[in-house]
This record gives sequence, structure tokens and C-alpha cells, in this order.
Amino acid sequence: MILFIECIIFSILFSFMIFIPLYKNPLGQIMSYPVEIRKRVESLPQYKDCIKAKEKKHLSIKILSIFVFALILCVVAYLSGAKTVTEVFKHVFILFFFVNIYDLFIMDLLIFRNVKKFRIPGTEDMDKEYKNPRHHIIGAFIGTILGIIVAALSAGYLQLFKIIFG
Repeated sequence: MILFIECIIFSILFSFMIFIPLYKNPLGQIMSYPVEIRKRVESLPQYKDCIKAKEKKHLSIKILSIFVFALILCVVAYLSGAKTVTEVFKHVFILFFFVNIYDLFIMDLLIFRNVKKFRIPGTEDMDKEYKNPRHHIIGAFIGTILGIIVAALSAGYLQLFKIIFG
């Protein structure tokens, strides 16, 4: 039951973490948009110089986030009763997978595709590209692979803590 509650809490936190910045500035998350939309944005003169800088920053933030979230989720799993490497891996993967599926069905397919406020100025006419689920489904598959990586890192952190602290 505690894992289910954690899944709900993390989904809510994830929603705020994504939607608040996206609502304020859709361009800030350009790297998460479908390729066709990114190409249009890159072709628009008002965005010419900011896309490449965002690509570099986006990748750095994602890599750092993987390690930070793995640590946070390791602690959450441990405090929730997962005391072995296998238990931590399972706990973290289930948490990550739940949020990933929530992201796909609720955030991406239900909300993102239909809320016009999330459209980048200059791409408002690209309704077909915004509504195409392919990009989001591929993202969910990638998210599942990332979930395995984060769960493995979390399990590794637990093992490292056990070695260091006995």
C-alpha cells in the first residue's frame, strides 16, 4: 500500500515539476517536443540561437538528474522497507514505471496534446504534429529503459552504503 501511495505522490510532484515551467515557457522544454515541432522552431528567426544552447543544457540536466533521482529513490525505497538490493531495484522500478505510464497516458496523451497553452508561438498551426501519439509512446519506451537504469543505480547506491557503513 505504501508503494501505491508513493506512486501517487511522485506522479503529482512530477506533474508540478513539468507543467509549471511548461506553462510559463513552453520553449524551455523544447527538447521534449516532437521532432517536427523542434525543426519548425529551429527554422523560426526568433528562436535561431537559443535551441543549440538548450540542447546542451538539456542533456547535462538529464544525466545529472538520473544520478540525483536514483539516490533520492534509493532512500525512499529503503525508508519504505526495501532493505536488499533486489527489493530496492523492484521498488524503484515500480515507482519509476508508474510515473512513466502516468506521464504517457495522463500528461502526454490527455493533457499535453490538447492544451493550446503548451504550444510554442509559431507552431500553433501544427495540430497534427502536437496530437500525434508516436513521439510520446517512443518516449515512454525510453522512459522504461531509464527506469531500469535508475533502479539499478538505486540498488547500487544501497550496496555502496552497505559496504561503506556496514
